[in-house]
Amino acid sequence: MSPAAGTGTTADWYRHFGTVDAPGNSPCYADWSLHIAEDPALLERIDRWPHAKRQPLLLLAAARYAGATTGPYPQFRAFLDSHWDEVSRTVLARSTQTNEAGRCAALLPSLARIAEAEDRPLALLEVGASAGLSLFPDRYGYEFVDGGALRRLDPPDAAPGSYPVLRCATKGPVPLPHKVPKVAWRAGIDLNPLDVNNPDDVAWLEALVWPEQDFRRERLRQAIAVARATPPRLVAGDLNEHLVSLAAEAPPEAALVVFHSAVMAYLDADGRERFRDTIALLAADRGCHWISNEGHMVIMQPDGSSVVPEMDEARLRGRFLVMEDGVPVAAAGPHGQSLEWLEGTG
Repeated sequence: MSPAAGTGTTADWYRHFGTVDAPGNSPCYADWSLHIAEDPALLERIDRWPHAKRQPLLLLAAARYAGATTGPYPQFRAFLDSHWDEVSRTVLARSTQTNEAGRCAALLPSLARIAEAEDRPLALLEVGASAGLSLFPDRYGYEFVDGGALRRLDPPDAAPGSYPVLRCATKGPVPLPHKVPKVAWRAGIDLNPLDVNNPDDVAWLEALVWPEQDFRRERLRQAIAVARATPPRLVAGDLNEHLVSLAAEAPPEAALVVFHSAVMAYLDADGRERFRDTIALLAADRGCHWISNEGHMVIMQPDGSSVVPEMDEARLRGRFLVMEDGVPVAAAGPHGQSLEWLEGTG
């Protein structure tokens, strides 16, 4: 059983990250994480932090935010020794608010077919919105690739080069849209929303990009430029406390869609159940749609619950499960780099 089920140690958590999540994405993070898993003195320091603060990505991003550079583990370990107080302050003050615009590529087919079925624009409400970059799926370009076939979508009336182009490898009967859906309203909720005009917040977003992935860093900067042009409405607070009131602000002439990516693991089982109950109420009262894009393991929860029990973790293995109104439809790369549509859900 993986650390995501709440039964493993901090060492197991870092070992899982270094063998499952990081390989193929960041050789540096894979190496550092596996060494940390075998470093009792460092693990003892990490275990002094609150449980949710011990996750690999948070420590690694905090170190890079403080100035750590890629290199062999002994060099990284020495950096941690000399900057531990600064790294620890960052870990305790921040969270892994990875605002990966690329995930919009995994969400777009679901969003587009909701817009087509409803025959009206969308009202987007994201929980766990970070800086709100995923609230602009209509302002980005897309390249969906299936073998040698490519479908390119661009936002209407946007100058070339003024927006990121999100590339996604597809497999299976993905219902690819022929156009980007219209968005009439967008808003988000986050415990600590990040401000795209705040240099420290932007630096933190960049630190959350994995070291070797320069293309993601450039994409992030392009997405930030889009958000700066028309900043989204972001509400600070607990998603379960603000969801209903914020949903009430959505214009009735738009199709309301509540969505999230890599958020539910930050809630315990009771919090997730409360969220699902609220979604059910919004669906009954407002016809709300719900798109979930979650992995088995983002952080360990001590209650032993699974975020996406609908699919075996071995089949996902480092990917996210995309669900529409609670029904699994696809497995997606955690940064939107791939989308495998499940048979019988097209």
